Amino acid sequence: QVQLVESGGGLVQAGGSLRLSCAASGSIFSINVMGWYRQAPGKQRELVTHITSDGSTYYVDSVKGRFAISRDNTKNTVYLEMNSLRPEDTAVYYCHADGIRGGFIRRTEDWWGQGTQVTVSS
Repeated sequence: QVQLVESGGGLVQAGGSLRLSCAASGSIFSINVMGWYRQAPGKQRELVTHITSDGSTYYVDSVKGRFAISRDNTKNTVYLEMNSLRPEDTAVYYCHADGIRGGFIRRTEDWWGQGTQVTVSS
């Protein structure tokens, strides 16, 4: 019912920048936290960053100072600005959100996007 769709992934040279976006659609009452995870082949999925509805942010140490997360609540969209990209940033990036689905039942749910590939060449 609720769908997250990522876009903006691709191939970029080391030191370059890329901007990801994720739009939530469907029957949504509200969204609390939105964030980004990533997973490289053979590695565990890790939380990269998230942002709360009031703007509080978290970043994993490896991306601090390079990545920036933002959101547009009117569009139910979250963005990830990635700068000074490194080959080790190569991974599938997944959008994630906690929110309340529209309808009679009001409870927090977890929603995931299908992922978008980010490849950083050296």
